Amino acid sequence: MKIAVDAMGGDFGPGVAVEGAVQASREWDVDILLVGAESLVKREFDRLGARSPRVTIIDAPESIGMGDGVFSLRRKRRSSIRIGAELVKAGQAEAMVSMGNTAAVVYISRKVLGALRGVNKPALALLVPAEGGLTLLLDVGANANCQPEDLEQFARMGKVFMEQVLGLRDPRVGLMSIGEEESKGNDLTKQAFDRLAAAPLNFIGNVEGKDLYAGKADVVVSDGFTGNVALKVSEGVVERLFALARREIRGDFLAKIGFLLMKRNLKRLIRRVDYAEFGGAQLLGLNGVCIIGHGRSNAQAVKNGIRLAKDFVVRRVQDRIREELARTGEAVGGAKA
Repeated sequence: MKIAVDAMGGDFGPGVAVEGAVQASREWDVDILLVGAESLVKREFDRLGARSPRVTIIDAPESIGMGDGVFSLRRKRRSSIRIGAELVKAGQAEAMVSMGNTAAVVYISRKVLGALRGVNKPALALLVPAEGGLTLLLDVGANANCQPEDLEQFARMGKVFMEQVLGLRDPRVGLMSIGEEESKGNDLTKQAFDRLAAAPLNFIGNVEGKDLYAGKADVVVSDGFTGNVALKVSEGVVERLFALARREIRGDFLAKIGFLLMKRNLKRLIRRVDYAEFGGAQLLGLNGVCIIGHGRSNAQAVKNGIRLAKDFVVRRVQDRIREELARTGEAVGGAKA
């Protein structure tokens, strides 16, 4: 299996991509096509002293920064993101992984690979830790503006993901809103509620932001604007809590003793909420596999993003989504007839 990795994406440059790619090639039994400025990527190989016969450099003379707009995306035809997507389209790679500009990856991958038939808008889906397991939140940033039918498609894709990746039978689907009652929410959520209730899903109704990590639903559906805000707020709360805890510990001798006693448990907790352990979010509904990681990703996150891409390919998640949408589409069409 060959996986294309954007070496130029992320806040820390190609160094973390090189290190993560080498680790992944050894641990996950995959070949890596590392796409980026050849001279810079080679320099990182030399600096790290890391070599792997299963990592190949694919030269991409241009890169897209975090602040680049649509004009830059169209003008930079030889960017690492575009070349990575073209490798997938040409069948030279089974998946693409990027820690770069999310909007750019979504835009370019959709332009190059296209959406699955029956999918209006591919959705960015992320597994988040919850009581008793994991919850899939989608969309977390690919589509700020959505229609009710988009949220229904997100729910169906999320259902297939949880069944195929986590082996969860008949996952519970919730709709992110401002209250549990059916009457709560804006026009989008109210109309989406009706569509989800009528769809062949285990729909449990509205869920609130506080329910996301409580394990109330296995799949939580939202428009990309709301989902991204919920995700960023969650990240900020976790980071500040740990920062405050460290500050309190430094000033109290008994707290330091308690920390030493709980160190192992705290490390386990940190791993559960660390985005580096999950690797990235999956762009569901594309005609190809694309994993998008956090801009602050380290080598561990890159390595795990590659593992996630491999699992996605092996489990044929995109094919299963295609089959689910075709099957339910035929059922709806037959009912209308």
